[in-house]
Amino acid sequence: MIAMRLSDIAAITGGHVHGEDVLVTGGAYVDSRAPEDHGLFVAIAGERVDGHEYAEGAHAVLGTRPTSAPTLVVEDAVASLGALSRAVVQRAAARVYALTGSQGKTGTKDYLATVLAADAETVATRGNHNNEIGVPLTVLQTTADTRHLVVEMGARGPGHIAYLCELAPPDLSAVLNVGTAHLSEFGTREAIAAAKGEIVEALDADGTAVLNATDGLVLPMRERTRARVLTFGAHDSDIGVRDLASDDFGRHSFSLGYEGRWAQVRLRQLGAHQVMNAAAAAGLALGAGLPLDLVAETLSGAEARSRWRMELRERADGVAVINDAYNANPESTMAALETLGEIGRRSERRTIAVLGEMLELADPRADHVRVGQFAAAAGVDVLVTVGEQAAAYADGAAGVPKWHGKAVRTEGREDATSWVRKNVAPGDVVLVKASRGAALEQVVAGLLTDEGDRDR
Repeated sequence: MIAMRLSDIAAITGGHVHGEDVLVTGGAYVDSRAPEDHGLFVAIAGERVDGHEYAEGAHAVLGTRPTSAPTLVVEDAVASLGALSRAVVQRAAARVYALTGSQGKTGTKDYLATVLAADAETVATRGNHNNEIGVPLTVLQTTADTRHLVVEMGARGPGHIAYLCELAPPDLSAVLNVGTAHLSEFGTREAIAAAKGEIVEALDADGTAVLNATDGLVLPMRERTRARVLTFGAHDSDIGVRDLASDDFGRHSFSLGYEGRWAQVRLRQLGAHQVMNAAAAAGLALGAGLPLDLVAETLSGAEARSRWRMELRERADGVAVINDAYNANPESTMAALETLGEIGRRSERRTIAVLGEMLELADPRADHVRVGQFAAAAGVDVLVTVGEQAAAYADGAAGVPKWHGKAVRTEGREDATSWVRKNVAPGDVVLVKASRGAALEQVVAGLLTDEGDRDR
């Protein structure tokens, strides 16, 4: 963090210092098990856990009551964290890049952070820190040397992204897509679009909005901003994409165009959806003035920064396991299944999809059935469902007349792991995907345990 004493932070937040007025130079954190060196522990009193009870040993604390450590006492810790975030952005020399979308946020953020890091010191969102607590935690990683600040923003309702943009006012904003994630909270895709578009409304006239030219709910957002607009995703977009090709594992290459010039990109991550993620990242980087050749070269060398997202491992016996267990919604699951089907067609390997429940859906059964139908249409050979709600995947697949695959319903993670371990054969490709709450990374661990594996 930009160095501040607790008294400096008190002047920003309206709080008062209890104990020593220490100098804070590290980042802010909310998990006492993962402290930041000389950082600021934000003690939040939740329904089940009160952070103040874990403040002992902290260098400095931001909380609503005194602790055994030097503490800045404020009325509302989360609101004060946000105020501190805004102040740090104003003092820093970093350009702020904000992005949102129903899916692809993390992949795009990772690509963008890699590209920008090739230019200058870069700070980017870690994990899923994309809410009113996570955005300030990201901002407060900024130092005097940071030149690029990449902030992923999520929305739970109207006005949420607008508020996040107050905490980290963007210089460039991107909307990747509008899907059905969080449909249960918003009701319609149009309502989701209204909320997502707040990220371009927050831009000043000298800012840049990067919009998906292929999404009918995103492109009209160009009318909601005063900023310059760059589109991405089609061959004739401002950031053009053409000449797509892929290898046997669904790693795509394409030509990336900007201002009449084209450069070749060859991605290392799996899936056709990565092309749009890379194009969106390119739009933000190019919009900031980075040269096309640097952007294309860096995208081609980019490795995955975030775990459990189309992460490919290969066992010693040749079984390939694709770990996409971090999260899931209908669109992202269908994208993963499309990649799995493509791998099967290109390599002639047997494909197995291990799918757990997708959460936060307006119509859970209908969406699981629809994804199951997609799995069958994609040519998945074996569909393994994990848990009661996920069994609807199998119902959907069974209703596709020309599907010659097999559906296996399992009761939970242990049952699914056991079935796959017993029935997988050398050369098979296994995709594991579900929402975060299903914890299917445990299935992946069970498939790789004692088998030996390596990065592919």
